[in-house]
Amino acid sequence: MSVRDRGAGPAVARPEDPALARGRAERRTLQVRCPADSRLVGTCLIDDPAEVVRRAQALREAQPQWEALGPDGRRRWFDLLRDWLCDHADELSALLQAETGKARRDAEIEVPVLLDHLRWIGGNAGDWLAPQRRRPHGATVVGKELHLLYRPHPLVGIISPWNFPLGLAFMDAIPALAAGCAVLIKPSEETPLTVAEVVRGWREDLGAPPILDRVVGDAGTGEALVDAVDFVQFTGSTKTGRLVARRAAEQLKPYGMELGGKDPMIVMRDADLARAAAGAAFGGLMNSGQTCVSVERIYVEDAVYDDFLHLLEQEVAAVRQGAGDVRQRFDLGAMATAAQLRHVEEQVRDAVSRGAVVRCGGTCLDGEGDFFAPTILSEVDHSMPLMQEETFGPVLPVMRVSGLEEAITLANDSHYGLSASVWTRDLERGRAIASRLDCGAVNVNDVLANLQAASLPHGGWKTSGIGARMGGAAGVQKYCRQQAVVVARLPLRREPHWYPTTPWKGALIGALLRALGGRGRRRLPACRGAAPARTRRGRSHEHDGVARRALRRT
Repeated sequence: MSVRDRGAGPAVARPEDPALARGRAERRTLQVRCPADSRLVGTCLIDDPAEVVRRAQALREAQPQWEALGPDGRRRWFDLLRDWLCDHADELSALLQAETGKARRDAEIEVPVLLDHLRWIGGNAGDWLAPQRRRPHGATVVGKELHLLYRPHPLVGIISPWNFPLGLAFMDAIPALAAGCAVLIKPSEETPLTVAEVVRGWREDLGAPPILDRVVGDAGTGEALVDAVDFVQFTGSTKTGRLVARRAAEQLKPYGMELGGKDPMIVMRDADLARAAAGAAFGGLMNSGQTCVSVERIYVEDAVYDDFLHLLEQEVAAVRQGAGDVRQRFDLGAMATAAQLRHVEEQVRDAVSRGAVVRCGGTCLDGEGDFFAPTILSEVDHSMPLMQEETFGPVLPVMRVSGLEEAITLANDSHYGLSASVWTRDLERGRAIASRLDCGAVNVNDVLANLQAASLPHGGWKTSGIGARMGGAAGVQKYCRQQAVVVARLPLRREPHWYPTTPWKGALIGALLRALGGRGRRRLPACRGAAPARTRRGRSHEHDGVARRALRRT
């Protein structure tokens, strides 16, 4: 499927090999329907493992020339991609909205996020990837130059999810491309169209180097991608992440993962309750709650619990939910998949059966489309899966706590550890609370902000992930192999420690290393006539040595 550029003119037709044409005709087709109204949005050919291998090989062949361009040469193509994205932002947002069912305002944020990453990473990659020179640290490397080089993994594979199909795929692809890697993306089979269109624009409209491609398919396609690449970056559920990690580890391939989350929000009695309630509504409901760092559970000090809950109900009541192309009419769209809708519905139903109280929402909306009403639940506790397992939907469970210590204990009572938020007017106290939370990022008096901070790492602890995406220099360098280069500046005919071995050379080298590494009088060689140290049993170390040698001879 190709959504053609309206302003680029007709594509040039090329004759196709008959055997290849027959192979394409035999491949399975994937239909993509809009979750908001079930209409057919587009179709894609499913790539089998053989097609994945073919595309991977083509990328490998093109990668050396891309690496040879250097950061400045690659930045030129980043700038052209920025222009292309700006020119096609409306089309891409419409396609995103159609294949995900999200509100238009949520669809429209993905292109600007990529523009920011292209500018930031493209403009700084030259400094981050520059060769580094290290100072010699000891006698054995005196007279040598020590260099650290960053060499890209030739081919990076990216497996991206359906909640932000374009943004999350290219938040990983951009730093990998900046590092000099070729990139093969497998978007979710639920939402493959927008990624395919950007890849098409890169290759056809821009005529950029053929080091970016995509494949479409299910688990079999993903397994083939892991087998075909040198580094895997995965974003998705913890369950699937374990499968991907196992397959990569069996082949000793490095990988990075952002997995599930159950992000807590702590509201202290001195918080600005109006801001906290507005932040909870946005942080928990944005993109219908289908955001990796969504607010998924809220702990409020008892003294302000009722006031906060009342303010939160007002905020959620003002949220507009629906579909359609009219901008700014709706705040929330549909759930991206019917399976995710059922999961949210089941979690809420289970919580209610265990004693939770529905303050608003709590049900699927009547009519066409996979919509779940914005929901607030009170009287929740940690016996409920709703408070333990990822929801990934527009649900805000609010729990009363006695004070800070209980809030921290409950916030950390999770096998997830992606992000959290803390709300207090005392910023010093907020930073102190943040340092006690077991997660990769903490926002103080804010929500989702860490995901927008490209200079900071974004990664989960515990079962929320391995490694981090973004993170300034580290976010680009992770797609590289570090290479150490040692250069002898003033080479002697032979180094002092080379053959032939002589007693005096060994003694001299040992004395020099001891002088550099030892402390105090231990830096000096032992005196030849000194009395041997005694052991606790009264025998000397010298006696022990004689005994050991005798035992070896026998």
